[in-house]
Amino acid sequence: MNTIEIGTSGIMASEVSLGCMRIGGMDPAKLDNLIKSSIDLGINFYDHADIYGGGKCEEVFAASLARQGIDRKSLFLQSKCGIRKGFFDFSKEHILSSVDGILSRLSTDYIDFLLLHRPDTLVEPEEVCVAFESLQKSGKVRNFGVSNFNPQQVELVQASLPMKLQANQLQLSITNTGMIDQGLTVNMKHANSIDRDGGILDYCRLKKITIQPWSPFQFGFFEGVFIDNPDFPELNTTLDTLCDEYGVTKTGMAIAWIQRHPAKMQSVIGTTNADRVKQVVEACAINLSRPHWYEIYRAAGNILP
Repeated sequence: MNTIEIGTSGIMASEVSLGCMRIGGMDPAKLDNLIKSSIDLGINFYDHADIYGGGKCEEVFAASLARQGIDRKSLFLQSKCGIRKGFFDFSKEHILSSVDGILSRLSTDYIDFLLLHRPDTLVEPEEVCVAFESLQKSGKVRNFGVSNFNPQQVELVQASLPMKLQANQLQLSITNTGMIDQGLTVNMKHANSIDRDGGILDYCRLKKITIQPWSPFQFGFFEGVFIDNPDFPELNTTLDTLCDEYGVTKTGMAIAWIQRHPAKMQSVIGTTNADRVKQVVEACAINLSRPHWYEIYRAAGNILP
């Protein structure tokens, strides 16, 4: 498993992160196998959020580490906060109380990264600054980032912070390529040319903010997976051909396609299947050719000028 630096934090983490959104109801033995297998394969970065399973996902993760005697300090843990029932909340009080809850559930005295989960239009950046400074000074959080932010939203918060925002978690898959499309169809009368995110891909590259793609196997907004889906015949036919050539599975190829991008992203895979984790890690060793990368992009229904 290759490693990448997350932002400019100095932390060298696995280029794939295991997302823990779905582990809350897992059988303990299967969860132990998932975590142990992922560690053995070289994954050392685990992504959480305070809302995943209503906090249950963080609790069962910590319990699994304890059962197996896994040293928390050998791993990088990330969590997110800011989503509440019916609204978003970046107030100082909510951020601070959320982190205390996260630390308690993860049975740790610090997390390596805290992300603001979804943009809060009522955000007061000065409050975020006070919260982040307190968390950093106390040692509860070592690094900070955001999730689903466009460039101006990042700039708005960053302007009040003494520390750099290191990561931005964004949706990206072969069938969800909005951040790529606009840059390839500049100045065209085509739906792909619409700038929906303010050029977030190039912005993050320029600012050295690590993009963490979420839902890399999904199409739409949690509408299902595109792999072996009859609604994507051309894409799956192309993937079948290239998977045979490269000796990987479609699951692995979906991640290899993302990791081929020179932005040096860190894909967040939400699978609870240890075999799929293995498929992903094995595929990270391949380097898709430029023609094959674009072939997959076009097979998903995208155009090139």
